[in-house]
Amino acid sequence: MFTVLPRLRKARLSLAALASTALLAACDPALVGGLGGAPAGADGPAIEAGAPVPVALLVPKSDGGAGPVASSLENAARLAISELDGVEIDLRVYDTGGQAAQAASVAQSAVDDGAKIILGPLFSEAANAAGAAVSDEGVNVLSFSNTTAIAGGNVFILGPTFANTANRLMAHARAQGKQRIVVVYSNDVPGQFGKIAIEQAATVNGIQVLSSEAYELSVAGVSDTAKRAAAAVQSGAADSIFITTDATNAAMPMLLQQLPENGVSPSQVQYAGLTRWDVRPDLFALPGAQGAWFALPDRARQASFDQRYTATFGAAPHPLAGLAYDGISAIGLLAKRGNADALSGKSLTSAGFTGSGGVFRLLKDGTNQRALAIATIQNNQMVILDPAPSSLSGTGF
Repeated sequence: MFTVLPRLRKARLSLAALASTALLAACDPALVGGLGGAPAGADGPAIEAGAPVPVALLVPKSDGGAGPVASSLENAARLAISELDGVEIDLRVYDTGGQAAQAASVAQSAVDDGAKIILGPLFSEAANAAGAAVSDEGVNVLSFSNTTAIAGGNVFILGPTFANTANRLMAHARAQGKQRIVVVYSNDVPGQFGKIAIEQAATVNGIQVLSSEAYELSVAGVSDTAKRAAAAVQSGAADSIFITTDATNAAMPMLLQQLPENGVSPSQVQYAGLTRWDVRPDLFALPGAQGAWFALPDRARQASFDQRYTATFGAAPHPLAGLAYDGISAIGLLAKRGNADALSGKSLTSAGFTGSGGVFRLLKDGTNQRALAIATIQNNQMVILDPAPSSLSGTGF
């Protein structure tokens, strides 16, 4: 029988957690700075070898906007459980309502009910609050967020980060002999932190950032920045231009049209994008898209996951559903080893896992690394230049 802990002693902690969440971005996917290397991972409650592992899944089931995402996440978690071999997961689902206060409350309830680890929540504020609520009991949280500001302590993030993508792209650029880049970014939170990720990855890979040019989201703002970026490319003899803009953003087609018009020829300067351009194939015919690089998960593994999910549930998964599958896969692999400390921070960061989109691992700072492929655009079609590696050893990570 599991001990039910008193709720009163959590009051101050919960209030502190709620106050701290006000400092974070309102929702994902704002990828912001981390905790300065603060180690992640609580010791974790012991599990019993051979017994079902109690796992709490925290999702925003009653959130009107995120409810369908919550359903897809739960389905993906159950799919992963059905595919585990030699280990049983006792999945218990809790509704966060998409709210930080409710996430903290149900996280505590889950631990009182015997949960050994928490999978979720979805939003950064909710994940931060949930982690704070159960941190004194040593329970780790595998959040679906990609907001690196909340990573650390007992909170891990499963969502893909700008830093991971930037490092993969920059390592590829270095391998192709690129030495000098110009960065174009949107003057907002995602753009600014995308810029930082690119600049940091460039430094690590010995590539010089000649200039970083911001734009305001307007016709005049994008046009002016395209001119400045082109001038920076030409004056500094840059060999590459990195764009942080999300492919779905209205600025992207303008940049891919106007940068070449201002003299940044794709035949002479390598274009690269920090986000996935394959989600918008209409970009492929634009001048700046020709030969451009961007990163994406292992296509074969992603397609296999999508097919299995669709066959099981009769509809395609939400793009975020794979994160729940990944979390259960990691928990299952570690629990199968039969160690009492399988869900400790040390164990979580000691192994690599195979997920819905390829291999990944959790890092000691609470963030993650994912194996990515490098794609390009040729003849208006996406082509894989460098496949996603099958392991994360010796891949520049």
